[in-house]
Amino acid sequence: MSTGEELSGVLVFDSSALQKQPNLPTEFIWPHSDLAGNQDELDEPLIDLEGFLKGDEVETAHAAELLRVACLNHGFFQVTNHGVDASLIRAAHEEIDTIFKLPLDKKLSVRRQPGGVFGYSGAHADRYSSKLPWKETFSFGYHGNHSHPIVVDYFKRFLGEHFQPTGWVYQRYCEEMRRLSLVILELLAVSLTVDRFYYRKFFEDGGSIMRCNYYPPCNNSGLTLGTGPHCDPTSITILHQDEVGGLEVFANNKWQAIRPRLDAFVINIGDTFMALSNGKYKSCLHRAVVNREREKRSLVFFVCPKEDKVVRPPQDLVCREGPRKYPDFTWSHLLEFTQKHYRADVATLQSFIQWLRSSKTI
Repeated sequence: MSTGEELSGVLVFDSSALQKQPNLPTEFIWPHSDLAGNQDELDEPLIDLEGFLKGDEVETAHAAELLRVACLNHGFFQVTNHGVDASLIRAAHEEIDTIFKLPLDKKLSVRRQPGGVFGYSGAHADRYSSKLPWKETFSFGYHGNHSHPIVVDYFKRFLGEHFQPTGWVYQRYCEEMRRLSLVILELLAVSLTVDRFYYRKFFEDGGSIMRCNYYPPCNNSGLTLGTGPHCDPTSITILHQDEVGGLEVFANNKWQAIRPRLDAFVINIGDTFMALSNGKYKSCLHRAVVNREREKRSLVFFVCPKEDKVVRPPQDLVCREGPRKYPDFTWSHLLEFTQKHYRADVATLQSFIQWLRSSKTI
């Protein structure tokens, strides 16, 4: 293992050192089946939220139908006219470099702890020893019900007082993502023809995980991935990718690229919302490829319910659609499973249910 540095037996992701090596270390090489190429772009729906936000019933019905078809098929769509200021999105992208251009030892001083969610991670080497993703991440929490700016506090506490301006950018960005998430949850309810405020109320006291992703260039980009194939265990994910792109969705039995749109947010359904829809809406299988020549960045906001809240679909949906697909569970149990016992993939939810039953926690 020759990344130039190791820390307590854990590989340290130093991309500049790795790029100077003639061969990609085996820890970063993915199986051919996961690397299967794509030739197409996904013609996913682009949902204009303007009419819905204004209360236009015709436009709302149109948006809900586009969303319904996408979620029945692959669980992926994009939204425009979302009301998030373009200058805030730009600022959030620019601050990514403020974090990842820090010296390696500084980043490692705020690394994610075993079993934890928040902090810095280089190639997830703190959790895994093979099929490592070619990326760095920095994650932190957000909760809309706090009266004080918890994101600002986090940046100041862990990165220093001079990171207060960066913290404020992400504080405002998280506030906007929470607002947008509640809008999308309401539209999801409309599309499922259940009480339009059911999901909005369910998530109002929930928390979220905000993640900044940085993907360095890779000379051997055809052998590795920035993010391996998986479904998000969370509820819905709101992502903004830069113009380099790299996001791919598995739809119509093949990997298809998602064209970057700076004016749009990428939305995908996760495992928790799949359970909340009684399996009707699909958790989106996706991955991220890396670029040989260009670095790329993305902003990800994972929407989660309150940890002790029981994940259960609306009763009228169950009555109408047929028997329950999944037993009751809490988000805290699923989070524990994915952080301590299981590497998220296409079968996370089914594996989690089996784990729950075997551990007799339900």
